[in-house]
Amino acid sequence: MNSKGICILGATGTIGVNTLDVLARHPQRYHVVALSANSNVEKLVEQCLSVQPAYAVMVEEDAATQLEEKLKEKSCPTKVLSGKQALETIASLPEVDYVMAAIVGAAGLLPNLAAAEAGKRVMLANKESLVMSGKLFMDAIHNNRHKGAELLPIDSEHNAIFQSMPPLVNGDQQKAGVEKILLTASGGPFRTRDVATLNKVTPEQAVAHPNWVMGQKISVDSATMMNKGLEVIEACWLFDVPENKIQVVIHPQSMIHSMVSYNDGSVLAQLGNPDMRTPIAYALGYPERIASGVKALDIFEVARLDFEKPDFERCRCLQLAYDAHRLGGNATIALNAANEIAVEAFLNKKIRFTDIPLVIEKALEQAPAGTSAKINDILAQDLTSREYAKESVARLN
Repeated sequence: MNSKGICILGATGTIGVNTLDVLARHPQRYHVVALSANSNVEKLVEQCLSVQPAYAVMVEEDAATQLEEKLKEKSCPTKVLSGKQALETIASLPEVDYVMAAIVGAAGLLPNLAAAEAGKRVMLANKESLVMSGKLFMDAIHNNRHKGAELLPIDSEHNAIFQSMPPLVNGDQQKAGVEKILLTASGGPFRTRDVATLNKVTPEQAVAHPNWVMGQKISVDSATMMNKGLEVIEACWLFDVPENKIQVVIHPQSMIHSMVSYNDGSVLAQLGNPDMRTPIAYALGYPERIASGVKALDIFEVARLDFEKPDFERCRCLQLAYDAHRLGGNATIALNAANEIAVEAFLNKKIRFTDIPLVIEKALEQAPAGTSAKINDILAQDLTSREYAKESVARLN
């Protein structure tokens, strides 16, 4: 068996760390070619010493200098690169077969596109690539299939949907009989909290997710349900369905990761303990299954599974995501950009938790109709929406 070369974009984050954990269980099957991080020098030093990649990228130049010095001290042969362009370089290296796309936010878009255009297996843990540029990104995958390009979702929900759909769906959903995608959501930490008190939520409370260990930004998105809204948009592109074919289901236990409903009355679900190593291992091994290190689900221990409909008054961000997808690609760019600015402002205690959807609404109002087809137009709209969002934050201060 030929060992597959792996590039991990966002190696020091939760997904990156879990990916390295799974890879360590299969040293004969995979080897790490490149790792990247934004500014976490200490963690990347530790990872480079452990797996000895050929390349390491730090986006921040000062951090790259520090990394290079520390690796030289340890006689580590890893070559250090810096800057955003270097992310595209390592994502398209000839010796890379699979790219774990785990950079959070819009920063992941260009390297993910580079990986697709270079014919890599893109293991997508970055929602923004599809939220900002769904058509462009999916076209890049389809147009480079002859080079080997393929897309496997890492989000536990989309990975569950992928597992619950037959191969036939890739060619003809009608024949596959798919009626509806049931996208599960934990409901976040404020599922039962009085809506009238949400304006008192602190950043510390918002990042304390009941089921998953995630970064701060994603944890806040889970609390506002924007995370699920972005996943709705992502699912529309991944599985070629309109937003009215996707129903969000609140499932507090987070044991069913998503379901697919069929025209014969069947509903197929993927269950498992809430651990990101399961979808990571599935994407790495596909179409085989490989060990992930995750304990098998004990259904007797779970004992019960609960389901609720989302409350769109409580989950205003979820409604905004549905609205944005209906409006088109420019609106989803604005949605994502404004959300990133609003969440950062909330974490820095500049705005209240309940101000987040207000900032996003204002950005959606300025987004032009339709969908941008060129990467430069997409990036320009992203910048414009961020400026509108910053102005909204300033007004709310």
